Amino acid sequence: MTTQTHSTPLPDQSEVWCPPLGPVQEGGLARPRIGIAGIAIESSTFSPHISGVEAFTVRRGAELTAYYPFLEEGQELRDAAEWVPLMHARSLPGGAADPELYEAFRGEIVERIKGAGHLDALFFDIHGAMSVLGRQDAEGDLAQHVRQALGDGVLVSTSMDLHGNVSWELLESVDLITCYRMAPHEDEVNTKERAVHNLLTRLRSADGADVHKRCPLKAWVPVPVLLPGEKTSTRIEPAKCIYDQVPGVAALDGVVDAAIWVGYAWADEPRCQAYVVVTGDDETVITREAERLARLYWDAREDFAFVAETATLADGIEAAIAPEAPRPYFLSDTGDNPTAGGAGDVTWTLAQLLASEPLAAAPVRLVHASIFDAGAVAQAVAAGVGTAVDVEAGARVDHNAHGPVRLRGTVYSITEGDPVAGTQAVIQVGNVFAIVTERRKPFHHVSDFTQLGLDPAEFGIIVVKIGYLEPELFEAAAGWKLALTPGGVDQDLLRLGHSHLADGVFPFANPEEAPALRATIHRRQPAGS
Repeated sequence: MTTQTHSTPLPDQSEVWCPPLGPVQEGGLARPRIGIAGIAIESSTFSPHISGVEAFTVRRGAELTAYYPFLEEGQELRDAAEWVPLMHARSLPGGAADPELYEAFRGEIVERIKGAGHLDALFFDIHGAMSVLGRQDAEGDLAQHVRQALGDGVLVSTSMDLHGNVSWELLESVDLITCYRMAPHEDEVNTKERAVHNLLTRLRSADGADVHKRCPLKAWVPVPVLLPGEKTSTRIEPAKCIYDQVPGVAALDGVVDAAIWVGYAWADEPRCQAYVVVTGDDETVITREAERLARLYWDAREDFAFVAETATLADGIEAAIAPEAPRPYFLSDTGDNPTAGGAGDVTWTLAQLLASEPLAAAPVRLVHASIFDAGAVAQAVAAGVGTAVDVEAGARVDHNAHGPVRLRGTVYSITEGDPVAGTQAVIQVGNVFAIVTERRKPFHHVSDFTQLGLDPAEFGIIVVKIGYLEPELFEAAAGWKLALTPGGVDQDLLRLGHSHLADGVFPFANPEEAPALRATIHRRQPAGS
């Protein structure tokens, strides 16, 4: 088992930002007209949560352009094109999207494309793991509708999360495609910038105005491996060394970009597995490199390990309350991680904490973050800070592992106005401080706690619904274990019950013979070519 220690330096982000654009070549497009559109959500099909309109932030017009730091006024990429912000919907990960809402979003994007006038290109900003009730490949469907609305003459550059999936239907509808190279996703903005940089570079080239020549080749290799993000963090090996290969491949002559997708483990769809795509103009090079990266990933499939030491919750509590345990000690409540698609209101862990006699007897204070329940928050607000309460909370959405938990304690704090969580209540039950939020919220930053009057440095144990710790919490943690808890993003994939994956996907199958891992070459051929 591999344990990540704090002595391992995180990558220097200054090394991965895009270089300046090259000059416009003769025959290229000096100021192309580029649309922006997409839908981004990571959806667990094992969670009963349904992602409806309340889950999404929808941006249009100037608000959408302002969403991207690299498109701020005065930035090189902003000035290099006429930007046409159409519509983008983004949600915190959760359950599958409501089908009527998805179709409404898709319909609006299509209509806005049709009404936008001439476009030279589109920046297609998606996640890659959007599940929609009743569909098996939502991004493939969206991409096909977008392509039909755009027509053949428009170049499409796609930015994705590395936990997305690259189906053939998606691949054949777009031209340039890339994804994050880091997990945790410290390069999210950089990846979107790279997708735009690649797009503009292509349009500025000598063939930029020739639709038949500007579409690059794509070498696509599905890799039959499906692992959770907590086993594929680029902080540790083998993912670190594999992803370290990607920038070098992208820099080769004849290559535009290279990307490796881990795939999304908590959706039961045929497209869910790892992928490699290398894009460029030299078929020999992109084929060789795509197959090489795919083999590296396949050969390492049994070496991927959790990013931290794992434990049952009971063993995690025992380790955390030990007198010699470093403080603060973090426990990841992995099964209900809302940023991986968990509902965020599974109460199993909190119930176990409240029932733990060793914890209750320990001279330590514990924070649990969090569960959402608007009704319970309203009761706490009505009671007021310092008042005793007896409320039931959580499990309104996902009650598969445990029903609502009873909180008989004192209202420690009430905090209003959080743009994500709404009103938040902290209820103290003995030495357990339970955070209850009005709406779903992930806790990734120290300020998420301090604004509630809970400084992690002053508490012995922090239990947070997360997988690998995000950077601020990673730095704050003196000790850490991944607790293997139940929920819609259970780390034990084999007990979830996948039944629609492609044949031969590891670890659901372990074929004696290695797959061929041969690249399929695709170049979109506009009509008349």
